[in-house]
Amino acid sequence: MKRFYILIIALISFLTSCKEKDKTETSTEQNTATTLTPDKNSTLNQANNGQIEKKDSNPLLLSFKDSIELLRLTDTILTEIKEKNYLSIAKYIDPILGVRFSPYAYVDTLHNVVLSKETFQIEAGIPKQSKILWGVIDPTEKPIKMTLNQFMQKFVYDVDFAQPEKRSLDKFLGGGNSLNNLSEVYKGCHFTESYFSGFEEKYQGYDWRTLRLVFKKRNDEFYLVGIIHDEWTI
Repeated sequence: MKRFYILIIALISFLTSCKEKDKTETSTEQNTATTLTPDKNSTLNQANNGQIEKKDSNPLLLSFKDSIELLRLTDTILTEIKEKNYLSIAKYIDPILGVRFSPYAYVDTLHNVVLSKETFQIEAGIPKQSKILWGVIDPTEKPIKMTLNQFMQKFVYDVDFAQPEKRSLDKFLGGGNSLNNLSEVYKGCHFTESYFSGFEEKYQGYDWRTLRLVFKKRNDEFYLVGIIHDEWTI
């Protein structure tokens, strides 16, 4: 009988020891998986520090790798636009869908201009660009008839979006009196948003600006399919 109790105690000690070992190994694996040491000024570091806001607003979940790639693409494209290297942007445009330009939050699939990669290259590369009807100014309904260069400066990069106050991934930051239908028009796509809450105190935030770049994944590559400028309109 005494030998029986000794065997029971030994068995309990063995099982307890195995359980504690499993906990230790699991904890070590989790810590290894989440340890990242990015450069101080990298986009990855900004994402980890909460400077990049992320919320999956569509059913396609982004991997961490894809999230960083979209933020990198956004930095690159906005820098090219800032420096007016419009021809360099062509390589990021979707080869099948092209890129749609929306001067306001509402994406008008009937009237917003869509430029193919090839057309964009032609317009950006010629010295004397033709004027294009991009839509109408809200609320005056005055036609927006401008060259590509003029439109990019007025209805795309009118403030320094390469250095925004906030940037988000699949999360809306700005919103006013215009209907936002991005999620309905660009189903299955992802977007980044570069946002300013305002510039002059006297306007009490009504002079906010935001720019959304919409991307579609094709053959493991992200391509630009939409550029949406948004601001408060009267």
